[in-house]
Amino acid sequence: MINSPTFAPSRLRVSNLLEQHFDTAFAAPDGIAKLRELILTLAMQGKLVEQDPNDPPASELLKEIEKEKVSREGAKARRGKEKTLPPVKAEEVPYQLPQGWEWVKIRDICHDWGQKTPDAMITYIDVGAIDNKLGTISSNTQLLDASEAPSRARKIVKPGTVIYSTVRPYLLNIAIVEKEYDPEPIASTAFAILHPFALLSARYIYHYLRSPAFIRYVESAQKGVAYPAINDGDFFSGLFPLSPLPEQHRIVARIDQLMARCDALETLRKEREEKRLAVHAAAIKQLLDPTLRAFAPSREENSSFEFLAQHFGELYTVKENVAELRKAILQLAVMGRLVPQNPNDPPASELLKEIEAEKQRASREGAKTRRGKEKKLPPIKPEEVPYELPQGWEWVRLGELFRVTSGKNLPKDKMQDGNIPVFGGNGITGFHNKSNVEKPTVVIGRVGYYCGSIHLTPAKAWITDNAFLTIYDEERLFQGFVIWLLKTINLQVDTSATAQPVISGSKIYPILIPLPPLPEQHRIVARIDQLMALCDTLDQQIEAATGKQSELLDAVMAAV
Repeated sequence: MINSPTFAPSRLRVSNLLEQHFDTAFAAPDGIAKLRELILTLAMQGKLVEQDPNDPPASELLKEIEKEKVSREGAKARRGKEKTLPPVKAEEVPYQLPQGWEWVKIRDICHDWGQKTPDAMITYIDVGAIDNKLGTISSNTQLLDASEAPSRARKIVKPGTVIYSTVRPYLLNIAIVEKEYDPEPIASTAFAILHPFALLSARYIYHYLRSPAFIRYVESAQKGVAYPAINDGDFFSGLFPLSPLPEQHRIVARIDQLMARCDALETLRKEREEKRLAVHAAAIKQLLDPTLRAFAPSREENSSFEFLAQHFGELYTVKENVAELRKAILQLAVMGRLVPQNPNDPPASELLKEIEAEKQRASREGAKTRRGKEKKLPPIKPEEVPYELPQGWEWVRLGELFRVTSGKNLPKDKMQDGNIPVFGGNGITGFHNKSNVEKPTVVIGRVGYYCGSIHLTPAKAWITDNAFLTIYDEERLFQGFVIWLLKTINLQVDTSATAQPVISGSKIYPILIPLPPLPEQHRIVARIDQLMALCDTLDQQIEAATGKQSELLDAVMAAV
């Protein structure tokens, strides 16, 4: 009587949990990646598919492997050069295997094909030719003449050979040679070569090399920090869970089935996220349409607001949309469409007259020499104006409202212990015991990757020469509005074309900026602060939700 395959209750529970919690993995931010790890972990623990008592045990497979080793022409000579690997000790075993399985060393289940110096045209397989997601060799192989072959082109491979890059192994550059190559394929010495004995499944070996258990082993054995690598001796001494041959094929089939579902989930998630981002972007674009009248909502604008309100809970479950909402809030603010205008507000044209009068007064008192020579800015041409402003607003050039001056150099080795923050191009870079500003100052990063970034100092601070101090009429320009306004401007629009971007006052002074009446500046800032607080809340809710999803998935995985 033939015994039917057994399916242990624990494996049934594992299978059911996997089926039930694909949705959980889909919801968690890193859920699909964790699910892939779980699938490989369960597979290599013998918990993914049923065991069949009629399968010849792995011990019989080892006997077949030994026969193949002996029968291989020249095998004895090659093995004589190899170090004899010690048997697997009980304390080395990371987990218990099912009955019929065996722990062995990787060297026990595979062989290489030796090395050769190319003497004719070759197909060269380098690390760059590996598609590490699909586990295949891409079309990026090189056809090289023997004279062109690099010194690392030495290792012979054949169909069915598994190749594993031992250099930067965290990249998982692992693949199976799946076809005949013409001319002869030669692999880089950066690969460990594993050709299975006794018809062992190459895909089973491939999946184990990508499993969390083997990855942990490699991480413990590799050497080097910037360019980590594992040597062949340590690699081939790694443990390998050898299952019966029929079960290897069942495991591979089940892994491939589940990984295909993971692929489908990733595609679905990507499509959903792209759609969510695109729909949101379209609604925001409609809101920011410069042809719409300032604070006189059109039918299209109202419909966009209604759409965002109706789908708020769905659209703002991703941080990308919240980030775009922040940008839209600022853009609406400087377009005069965030708060209503008050016809009783003194117009911005009056502000400009007052600011100019203050400049003239300061000039008479000698302040002009401190600001340096001012170049007259050109008048604004109609074709320069990007959109129509509300009544009472004015387009002005940045240099009509602001002057900038560099801070003072303070090398890090001259910084002393203190509690006065030092501001560079990207905010606080250290602390000092002296200051060169004595009031809250708006700072613009002027050098490097972060040039154009905006920061506000406390009452006392040191500003280095990597940043600009802004100088403006603080009675007629509300500081809160200045900060938000400068954050909406591309101050890098005309940076110097060097490896280290730099902005200068002469380049940014001609930039056009919108100026609202002073009372409206205050209303705008109050509304921005209110909406930015809402965005902060949305970000916190997203973090909390994704954290809960990750916790749920971790709990599910722990239960499995």
